[in-house]
Amino acid sequence: MKRLFLFTIFIFCFIRPGLCEDKWQEYRSLHFLIYYKDAPRDFVEAVQESAEDYYQEITQELGFTREKSWSFDERAKIYIYRDSDDYIKSGQADWSHGAAIAKEKTIRTFPQASGFFDTTLPHELGHIIFREFVGFRSNIPLWMDEGVAMYQEKAKRWGANQAVRGAISQGAFVPVPELTDVQRVEKDFVPLFYAESASLVYYLITEFGKYKFVSLCKMLKGGTRFENAFIETYSRFKDFKDVNDSWLDYLNQ
Repeated sequence: MKRLFLFTIFIFCFIRPGLCEDKWQEYRSLHFLIYYKDAPRDFVEAVQESAEDYYQEITQELGFTREKSWSFDERAKIYIYRDSDDYIKSGQADWSHGAAIAKEKTIRTFPQASGFFDTTLPHELGHIIFREFVGFRSNIPLWMDEGVAMYQEKAKRWGANQAVRGAISQGAFVPVPELTDVQRVEKDFVPLFYAESASLVYYLITEFGKYKFVSLCKMLKGGTRFENAFIETYSRFKDFKDVNDSWLDYLNQ
């Protein structure tokens, strides 16, 4: 009977191999459910440890520590595909090494993904944690959404100010009012846009503190229009031109 059962499984997998090959294995931690396909166990454990560390670090850095925790049914999901081909077949861009859907609290990647631990994982977790806090209906400019995510990538956070100073000296700098109007980033603008976004968020948090940043986020969560929420929170500014001038002074110090 046992041989017949094993033979049946073999025939089933031979005829419908995708169903057997695509079976996800699950690894659980306090805040994450990790699903993986043929990934080395030590890689899965490294992802789990890094994700938990980043979760604590990001919520503390953004001042979101008292908000609802990810536990039990609220845990985020990380899918680790077999390799880059398997990852791309799932519908991901062929140039990417990871992807996230903030509303679904999911991240997708594969073991050979370049820079996953230092860049992709903290960046995508930044998006998810920030968006969960402020909500998905908030009319937030792209620079703030991406700036919060970039702020989690330490190397890029620390290098952003220098990149923006370079843009200023070359006459390529984009002022805050224009940056706020950006809805879509063209390919050649990507490096500068991300650098300015990271630098501006870094400036707001380091110069004015987490408390004001959290206050801004709470107003956005409550449905207040972004410009009104920003000027009310950072009351020293009259408008985004004022913000721009102050940011430039900070960069020139």
